[in-house]
Amino acid sequence: MSVKINSLEVENIKRVKAVVIQPSENGLTILGGNNNQGKTSVLDAIAWALGGNKFKPSQPYREGSATPPNLKIIMNNGLIVERKGKNSDLKVIDPQGNKGGQQLLNSFVEELAIDLPKFMEMNNKDKANTLLQIIGIGDQLAKLEMEETSIYNERYQVGRIADQKKKFAEEQPHYPDAPKELVSTMDLIQQQQAILAKNGENQRKRENVQQLQSKFDYEAKQIEQLKAQIEQLENNHQSTGNDLAIAQTSAADLQDQSTAELEASLQNIETINIKVRANLDKEKAELDAEEYAKQYKTLDEDIKALREERMKLLDSAQLPLPGLSVQEGELIYNGQKWDNMSGSDQLKVSTAIVRKLKPECGFVLLDKLEQMDMTQLEQFSNWLEQEGLQAIATRVSTGDECSIIIEDGYVTKNNLAPLEGGTQPQELPKWTKGEF
Repeated sequence: MSVKINSLEVENIKRVKAVVIQPSENGLTILGGNNNQGKTSVLDAIAWALGGNKFKPSQPYREGSATPPNLKIIMNNGLIVERKGKNSDLKVIDPQGNKGGQQLLNSFVEELAIDLPKFMEMNNKDKANTLLQIIGIGDQLAKLEMEETSIYNERYQVGRIADQKKKFAEEQPHYPDAPKELVSTMDLIQQQQAILAKNGENQRKRENVQQLQSKFDYEAKQIEQLKAQIEQLENNHQSTGNDLAIAQTSAADLQDQSTAELEASLQNIETINIKVRANLDKEKAELDAEEYAKQYKTLDEDIKALREERMKLLDSAQLPLPGLSVQEGELIYNGQKWDNMSGSDQLKVSTAIVRKLKPECGFVLLDKLEQMDMTQLEQFSNWLEQEGLQAIATRVSTGDECSIIIEDGYVTKNNLAPLEGGTQPQELPKWTKGEF
């Protein structure tokens, strides 16, 4: 059973002169009135009574009062909590008459329930971490988020490099007419030398023909002049004629090759190689860009997988409010981050989380409910009743939505229904110094 407040009596604390309230068991009990009438002082008194001296107001005595503060709260579990006397010492008595202290109260009072602004003023990360620790997945989710952050940063760097590589590749010149590989100067020179050597051999053969022709002509003249040697010369001449015929036949099919193309290639080789190198650089840049794009895609898929795992973890957790989640380390309610939530939604989310933090604490104190309109108030009250939560709140208003109207430190109007076995106090007589 969650512990709630059955009744409270507050006297001479801050702006309160004398207030007695029996708040509704579930839903909203709104303390209404104009500013500076004592509404917030009632909440401060409850926080001090149940939360300990850390919540003691800096000036608890009502200004002008000769009587010290007096606090009495009766809980629905039968505990009676009192602070009274000059030192406002705490006294806690259970239904059996046994005495206790702050430690007993701490067993069921959640600090944030009596100091909700402390939760609401946390930064977004701390709010989310509080929720995650409550539902028991904070460490797991933190590990997943760290892993996601690491991969995200790596993907970011890879993406930058991929874009740079792609841009670099696009800026490189390309020459479609250039060969695929660099041209070797040595190869061209060797080809040139081979052609020149072959042409030289052909030239020697031509010169041989000329020499033989000269010899043949000389011998013919010698035949005419040397009749005595004609037989021998004729034999020689016949032999020489045969050689000449063979040589002529061999030389007839010879064709010289031109070195003009190789010479042009040698002259243009550096120009060609510049184009080849440019094409190779462009191909390399395109391959690099493609490789980094693949890495980026892989890392992107890893991030998606981690986010899906995180969502499954959150979906399987027992969250305190439908529509409430944590994304990228921040609270999300109905798709909105904290700073985009309405004031009423912020209160609702805060109340639900604080309730989850210590389920034994069945009440919460809320200040400044004037930020809610009437529809939001009704919806919030219905939600509190549905959750079995008791909320004691203040609102700058004297309208019918207020359960209690406080004026000049007194209850001047009480719209609360009487609790079972008791009656609600109506308008109190004017306060008399030293009397309650």
